[in-house]
Amino acid sequence: MTVDWHAVLLGFSFGLPVSALFFLGLAWGMGRALRSGRPGLWLMASSFCRMAILLGIGALVTAYASSNWAIAGYALAFFLARLIAVLWARIGKTPTTATQEGT
Repeated sequence: MTVDWHAVLLGFSFGLPVSALFFLGLAWGMGRALRSGRPGLWLMASSFCRMAILLGIGALVTAYASSNWAIAGYALAFFLARLIAVLWARIGKTPTTATQEGT
């Protein structure tokens, strides 16, 4: 079995910006849900739109590349974007100081 690096690179190059938009959409949807009187509606709509776009473009890239290796690059880009989003969210949090008992 040989790796089709062209297909992996194609999937990765499309997956990175689409995954970034996925997590930006998640942040936007969470912000709207927290300010809304009906947060469930915002979360469901945001989730459906983000997943449909992510999976739809992934299917198109895989079909265009005519190789399943494209979806491997696409998934790799998603996990890299997820790692960056999680690290960014952790850095953005303000550290809380634990209170000590007896002082």
